[in-house]
Amino acid sequence: MRFFKNLLLFSFVLIFVFSGCTTYQATKPSYLAYLDTVKAGQFDTGKMWTFDYPPIDYFAKTYGFTPTSDWFEKARLSALRLPNCSASFVSEDGLVMTNHHCARGALVAVNREGENLPETGFYAKTLEEERKVPNLYVDQLVLIEDVTEEVQKAFEVGKTDEERVSNRDKKIREIQERYYKKFKETNPKDSMVFSVVTFYNGGKYSLYGYKRYTDVRLVYAPETIVAYFGGDPDNFTYPRYDLDVAFFRVYEDGKPVKTKYYFPFSKTEIKEGDPVFVIGNPGRTNRLLTVAQLEFFRDYSYPYTLSLLDNLVKIYSEFLAKYPEKKLKYQTRLFSFSNSQKAYTGRLAGLRDPYLMARKRDFEAKFKNSVLGNPELKAKYGNLWDEIAKYQVEKAKLFYELQAYNFAGTGRSVYFRIANDLVEYAEQMKLPEEKRAENYKGERLKATKARIYPSEIEPELEKMTLAYQLSFMKSVFVDKNSAFNELLRGRSPEEAVNYLLSTTILTDKEKVMNLVEGDPNAILNSNDPFISFVVKTRARANEVRKKYNQITAKESAKLQLLGRAIFDVYGTSIPPDATFTLRIADGVVKSYEYNGTIAPPITTFYGLFDRHYSFKDTERRDWDLPERWKNLPATFDLSTPLNFVATNDIIGGNSGSPVVNKDLEVVGLIFDGNIESLPGDFIYVDEKNRAVAVHFKGIVEALRHVYNADRIVDEIEAGRIVK
Repeated sequence: MRFFKNLLLFSFVLIFVFSGCTTYQATKPSYLAYLDTVKAGQFDTGKMWTFDYPPIDYFAKTYGFTPTSDWFEKARLSALRLPNCSASFVSEDGLVMTNHHCARGALVAVNREGENLPETGFYAKTLEEERKVPNLYVDQLVLIEDVTEEVQKAFEVGKTDEERVSNRDKKIREIQERYYKKFKETNPKDSMVFSVVTFYNGGKYSLYGYKRYTDVRLVYAPETIVAYFGGDPDNFTYPRYDLDVAFFRVYEDGKPVKTKYYFPFSKTEIKEGDPVFVIGNPGRTNRLLTVAQLEFFRDYSYPYTLSLLDNLVKIYSEFLAKYPEKKLKYQTRLFSFSNSQKAYTGRLAGLRDPYLMARKRDFEAKFKNSVLGNPELKAKYGNLWDEIAKYQVEKAKLFYELQAYNFAGTGRSVYFRIANDLVEYAEQMKLPEEKRAENYKGERLKATKARIYPSEIEPELEKMTLAYQLSFMKSVFVDKNSAFNELLRGRSPEEAVNYLLSTTILTDKEKVMNLVEGDPNAILNSNDPFISFVVKTRARANEVRKKYNQITAKESAKLQLLGRAIFDVYGTSIPPDATFTLRIADGVVKSYEYNGTIAPPITTFYGLFDRHYSFKDTERRDWDLPERWKNLPATFDLSTPLNFVATNDIIGGNSGSPVVNKDLEVVGLIFDGNIESLPGDFIYVDEKNRAVAVHFKGIVEALRHVYNADRIVDEIEAGRIVK
């Protein structure tokens, strides 16, 4: 049905493109009439259910079973959160399962001289060989408390939107600090993290308490080429054939942690139509925003972000092609950029899809009518949509100039960042200490000074990044910014790079630190091209940031009221947007139509080798296999399931989430979504949206017969370490 509607819509678009104005006038009413018939679906806002308000009745009605409080408790305490991914306990001895792509940083961190673990993989044959990963932790959600009333009261005290947002944020910090202090009074040695989570854009607030495990050791990870089989071309696609799995172990007091909460591996097959549940931490969605806010993403935020990612992928691809010996250090960064590039391409395509946006408009219209049809709700919330739409227009006027004056973060030259930090440092140091920002006082000042110059700079990468940044700034400023014109001095951005780097002192750490230790006026009066540009544009840059922040503060305040309206109208019948907190998403194993054919619900290792040999004689290396996979033992069963798809609602952050059956047994491991899932940022449409998972049987087959990792398989099957 969706295909037919889109085909009809596409037909109207073709008529418009290839016909004259008369035809356009004739077809326009039909086109608009079609969009007017589009209706929102029941689950357009998704199925990322919180553990605060589990959908017990819905599960009972849909799947014929009623999970108990003990069921949800086991699900919650067996699940874990990594800094950027999800994970879970899979044995009582602290064995943790997640994705290989969530462990790439860990592989680099524990890599020793002479090793290349991302390329060769890693397997600790004994407990003693498990390697502790520096600075890695996992969090377990052990406490949930409703703090809505306390936060909303603080919000309401403010007289302006800025005051309300400030009061809300202060109250959130106060709650977090209060709970942390109380915990430490009775548990001085234990590690806990407290976080107030915003649901429904402020309709509800919950305090989450996480037990933090800080001794995390790497147990197993396959070769990257097997885990990321198909590389970027296969990313966000299906059918897939990836062994995207890794295992860690959590330790306490130098010993494997003992936990009664873990997900055992299933002993039974899964098949199409089986209900499955994904328990993990989806990062962020924008499904409860207004249509006007989504249109701002469509017209400004996402095109800008995608352009930035396109250039970063180009820069890092060219750099690594020129310096392949740098892959160990920078390949993961390129993977991340490529992944985000593809994700934003799909999200932007979704926002440009008239059919999907028509569904969003229908949802908004029904929601708005519910508010306007209730005198009490109308008095509270009736003007919100118009006010939020007005803020999008105001933001649009400043957006690109704001980005041009952004000197820190991804895609920015380190030299602009250093210059900006130097100028800010000089301005602060001219103030009496009591009037300085906290980072420029007392003990913190030393750390602030040390951060001004990076520990390492990659000159070739910085040249390429600087050329991109200058090109972007030129596209924004055109010829209307005298300071920027002076920076380029009539040169093209590409020509200006060599000139600037030959004249700046910012390439010399010693000279920069001498400036830091000297008179602040020497910085502010410097003729260095980067520093001089920052000084001359400082007032305008601060003005733009201030105006933009004022607008977003007003928008945030109105968005909180909108969230309360959503909760007043719908309650917990719809889930809140993703917040990188624990959710449970229901679905079924299910194939779907794609590319004129049908995708199988489950793939096998046969498909892995079909892809490998199909590309063997081409220049593409994305489907290569390591030697051990080219010489499989006779015991290996190629018919073993490897990947599968299900209708579960996921987003970035769900990587590493266990897929479990009704008995809370592992049947899979989420590692991706298909290309049709990418509009899931703002709408969930389950006709073709699919979560992609590693099949539990494929994990066991590879561990046992390819990697000879019997001790892991034995532990998985027994639920404990087998000696």
